[in-house]
Amino acid sequence: MSNVDVVFPCLNEALSLPWLLSRLPDGYRALVADNGSTDSSAQIARALGATVVSVPVRGYGAAAHAGLEASTAEVVCFCDADGSLDPAELPRLAEPVLDGAADLVIGRRRATARGAWPPHARWANALLAARLRRRSGLRLHDLGPMRAGRRSALRALDLTDRRFGYPLETIVAAGAAGLCVTEVEVGYAPRTVGSKSKVTGTVGGTLRTVVDMGRVLAR
Repeated sequence: MSNVDVVFPCLNEALSLPWLLSRLPDGYRALVADNGSTDSSAQIARALGATVVSVPVRGYGAAAHAGLEASTAEVVCFCDADGSLDPAELPRLAEPVLDGAADLVIGRRRATARGAWPPHARWANALLAARLRRRSGLRLHDLGPMRAGRRSALRALDLTDRRFGYPLETIVAAGAAGLCVTEVEVGYAPRTVGSKSKVTGTVGGTLRTVVDMGRVLAR
């Protein structure tokens, strides 16, 4: 059994997976939650030693939650599969959870190159984070997709969103449950060349995310 499981929600990320999986630290097991890819993502992931979880129901939250349910390690990380986040940074998030200093750690993104974080996506994230702080009192500045948490605590949150609201629902539910939620900085780079953006790279994707997360905050 690995010390840490890493869930990669994945939809057509064949170009990114070889680099991503090569960057996993020792003791970290990859769970590629394949959300109906039509390229060779699943085959590449298996060939590189990852466990592939088939998720036929479309949606970022559906893939992320299926990965959580398939995990067996007590600490579970989540990381986008488009190459924008470096799995080598995961120990900075996982170690506070492993040490018992936090229950959920969010990666606060810091752009490492021009174009990594388009202005419309950065603005939307800042707005939603500000609303979260007002509602919950959690001192978070990013709702980023790289995170680490205790599996038992995350599974007990009874999360229901299966779309783009899932990352925010996780934070809101964790705060309401009295869990210790904190953040650490992580690098944020442009996605792998040729990788198709589902969220931040398009205005439409960002708007869908804002709508989904807005519903979470309105509950």
